[in-house]
Amino acid sequence: MNAGRKALLALAVPVLLVAAWWLATAGAASFFWPPLSEILAAFADTWFSARFVTDVLPSLGRLLAGYLGAVVAGVALGTAVGSSRTLRGLLEPVLEFFRAIPSPVLVPILMLFAGIGDGMKILVIVSGCVWPVLLNTVEGVRALDEVLSDTARSYRMRRRSRLVHLVLRGAGPQIAAGARQALSIGIILMVISEMFAASNGLGFTIIQFQRSFAIPQMWSGIILLGLVGIALSMAFRAVEARLLRWYTGLRTAQREG
Repeated sequence: MNAGRKALLALAVPVLLVAAWWLATAGAASFFWPPLSEILAAFADTWFSARFVTDVLPSLGRLLAGYLGAVVAGVALGTAVGSSRTLRGLLEPVLEFFRAIPSPVLVPILMLFAGIGDGMKILVIVSGCVWPVLLNTVEGVRALDEVLSDTARSYRMRRRSRLVHLVLRGAGPQIAAGARQALSIGIILMVISEMFAASNGLGFTIIQFQRSFAIPQMWSGIILLGLVGIALSMAFRAVEARLLRWYTGLRTAQREG
């Protein structure tokens, strides 16, 4: 399938949905469900202005910091737990306990310890994003081929080389799956964290629009969140394709063989 056809298929459903939304609301008189043309006009006026610097960029900065912190912590702890049966036996009940606690519930507690600044918002994102990365890393490390591990020990591979070239590389596909799940969780938690004691950010601004009955602006903020999600997903796929080229090539060779 060539690139043009792929792009056409990818855009077909979004174009149909936008057309259906436009037609369904073209003559709408509802205050809470304004015409799409009015929302798009509000989108340009609202976000192609100073708000991009004062609200959008701070939100993206917190999301990036929290997400990267969660990936680093999840991979490090997941590798340690997945590599040691003793550590796994000790920590599994504790990890299951904390994983079951919804991250939004922790917001008041994190506010007590971290204040109401950017640190609290980043911690909220980390507290939710770390679990899919951590648990997928544990399972990826546990599923490593024992023969490869024994071979690495027989050849006396250095610990760092074994970690980079065998453990992290072998668990890479599952780590990537966890990181992909964490990305959508991060966007949700970014919005939630900005609803508490915030003075800027996408979540704060959308809530302000809703409370002041600026409904087209509120809808434009929701659309912007969706566009941010698409852009981050595309960026993630590009990074994933580069880092997991060996895995993609292996799968292709297996299918063709």
